[in-house]
Amino acid sequence: MAENTVNILLVEDDDVAAEGIERAFRKAKIGNPIHRATDGIDALELLRGEGGRERLPRPYMILLDLKMPRMDGQKFLEEIRGDAELDDSVIFVLTTSSDEQDRVAAYKKYVAGYIVKSKAGEDFVELLGMLDHFWRVVELPEK
Repeated sequence: MAENTVNILLVEDDDVAAEGIERAFRKAKIGNPIHRATDGIDALELLRGEGGRERLPRPYMILLDLKMPRMDGQKFLEEIRGDAELDDSVIFVLTTSSDEQDRVAAYKKYVAGYIVKSKAGEDFVELLGMLDHFWRVVELPEK
C-alpha cells in the first residue's frame, strides 16, 4: 500500500456513540484522521465534495451505522454502490442492529464486515486494533 494515511469516515448520528468510538480509537493509539458524518446525505457530501464540503481524500474506510435519520445506512449503501466514483469504497457496518435481514442486506451490498456494537462491548478496542491492522495490510483503492 502507498504511504498515504487511511482516513476514517464515521457515519454515526448519535453523538455519544460517536464520541465513544473516537475515544476507543485514541485508547487503541490509532491516530488516523476521523471524519464524521451524521447521516448518509452528510456522508455522500463528504465523499463527493458537495454542499461546500471538501472531498474526503483517498484512501479511506467507512464505518457505517444503519439506523439514522434522513438517509439510513441501507439507503447509503444503495447510493454508494450505484456511484461509479464511490462503488469501490471499503465499508464496515457498525450498528446496534442484530437483525438478520439488515445483515443479509448489507452483505448483498458488499460490506467488508458487519459489527454489532453491543457484541463488541469491552473488546471494542481490540476490534479497532483489527481494523487498524486491516488497513495497514490490505491494499485500499486510491483512485
